[in-house]
Amino acid sequence: MPELAYRDALKEALQEEMARDPRVFLMGEEVARYDGAYKVSKGLLDKFGSARVVDAPISELGFGGLGVGAAMVGLRPVIEMMTWNFAILAMDQIVNSAAKLRHMSGGQLRCPIVVRGPNGAGGRLSSQHSQALEANYAHFPGLKVIAPGTPADAKGLLKSAIRDDNPVVFMEAELLYGTKGEVPEGEYTIPIGKADIKREGSDVTLITWSRMLTAVALPAAQQLADAGISVEVLDMRTIKPMDEEAIAQSVKKTNRVVILEEGWGYAGFGAHISDFIHRELFDDLDAPVERVHGVDVNMAYAENLERLTQPSVPRVIEAVNKVLYR
Repeated sequence: MPELAYRDALKEALQEEMARDPRVFLMGEEVARYDGAYKVSKGLLDKFGSARVVDAPISELGFGGLGVGAAMVGLRPVIEMMTWNFAILAMDQIVNSAAKLRHMSGGQLRCPIVVRGPNGAGGRLSSQHSQALEANYAHFPGLKVIAPGTPADAKGLLKSAIRDDNPVVFMEAELLYGTKGEVPEGEYTIPIGKADIKREGSDVTLITWSRMLTAVALPAAQQLADAGISVEVLDMRTIKPMDEEAIAQSVKKTNRVVILEEGWGYAGFGAHISDFIHRELFDDLDAPVERVHGVDVNMAYAENLERLTQPSVPRVIEAVNKVLYR
């Protein structure tokens, strides 16, 4: 399999789906002439033309709403937000229009739209541009929420998202765009709502998603393995719908759980996973579930403080040792 950067895997998915289905188009700030703020759409303007790769003004609410309208009349828009922090301005269109159209029309209208862009910390971008916001969108019925952590998963899930007849929130970790990994060639999709075991283990289940997978979870699992502790790393990939079966199978095998997320702990997605495990799998637990998440403060600009507010390998190792009563 060829090795691709995360951004190039996303571009490959976009290019293949646009070639496959003429109803698919891309719209967002600087996606055309500038090749995208993170170069995900590089070369797509030359390949598909300005009718299908559309530069939008700096008005997330405006072009987000245009995308919803286009989806209602039969097109399949992919709306790129320069960052999910900016998408807060378009939240009304995403959660009050896209998410509710099928329900409020009694099934007469569909909204096959993908809203995608970078999420989470960006590296010294301070409070307003460094938020992991997946839990916000998972709260609303009608939306599917995806947060892939590898180039292969990014490609396979984006293709599935574009083909889905429901609105999909697709969150790409900003600090992953340059990371590389093997990506299958040819027709390749991943079902939405299916988690994936990225490392087999028997002592503790470490549940995570997005950038935390490669930045923290896998390195922590390796360090723990060197110390004789076998950690199973379960990558959720899809935030909503949540793969309850995959969680249950892993918990029943290891009987101990640590949940790792980049975002804040208060009302975070990790809290929902923990609630599910304690309600449905209580008898399989040998220790209470532990959570590792971002510190409950606004992100600092200074690099050293930014690093201290985010989850880390030492914090995960501490949590694993806690559930093992070590």
